[in-house]
Amino acid sequence: MKKLTTLKIKSHKLQREKHSLQMLTCYDFQTAQMLEQTGIDMLLVGDSLGNVMLGYETTVPVSLDEMKIFSAAVKRGAPNKFIVADLPFGSYSTLEQGIESATKLFQYSNVESIKLEGAFPYQLELIERLTQIGIPVMGHIGLTPQSVHELGGYYVHGKDDASAKKLLEQAINLEKAGAFAVVLECVKSEIATAITEKLSIPTIGIGAGNKTDGQVLVINDLLKEGPHTPPKFCTPIANLFDLKKDLITNYLNKNQEVAKANVQPSVH
Repeated sequence: MKKLTTLKIKSHKLQREKHSLQMLTCYDFQTAQMLEQTGIDMLLVGDSLGNVMLGYETTVPVSLDEMKIFSAAVKRGAPNKFIVADLPFGSYSTLEQGIESATKLFQYSNVESIKLEGAFPYQLELIERLTQIGIPVMGHIGLTPQSVHELGGYYVHGKDDASAKKLLEQAINLEKAGAFAVVLECVKSEIATAITEKLSIPTIGIGAGNKTDGQVLVINDLLKEGPHTPPKFCTPIANLFDLKKDLITNYLNKNQEVAKANVQPSVH
């Protein structure tokens, strides 16, 4: 499959293209090598690596250096895929810091674009500035995990008129600022659909219904690579945690059997 470009993604709308953009998270070289051989459209090196790879309780502790290392590893494993890397918490608290952080991540990892959360005025200005200097930006609104403490937890956004209106305004502003796509996380499906119909750039949903222009999931949830139950909006297609545990248990048991068989009886 031919590698997608920013312009191609930017013009992709479900109603016109008749197929949904497919995106999965990826955090390591070997998984990237595997995904390189599939028809996946985009890979996201999300700061969710803090949860699933580094064991942090939230994404807040993830550093820019960690994002640089993981993003570069994924790019080496999937050089022909369109890869998006998250700007982590605290790396774009000001306009100047955001430009510096995005430039370092983009330049070091060689990914195709970066993603940042929120649509406050300074974030919109940051997106505008980054696109002007040649760094494509994907927006992200709704549930923004980096702001989970300020938001008061994990919940569906857009349930009331005021929240729905705010989300629509944020999405429109992100497009005006130059974002080539917008992630809608845990947004009420009707609102996600309305936003999708309003924007000329694609929406990428996660827990936002099936009417967005694309979908993204955490690959570790999709394959159930951890011991905990994935979010309700993700139905695992496998249970690799139990499968790998069983394989290792069988391997250890066989090794014990071989070791016992090789023990010579004592001669008295």
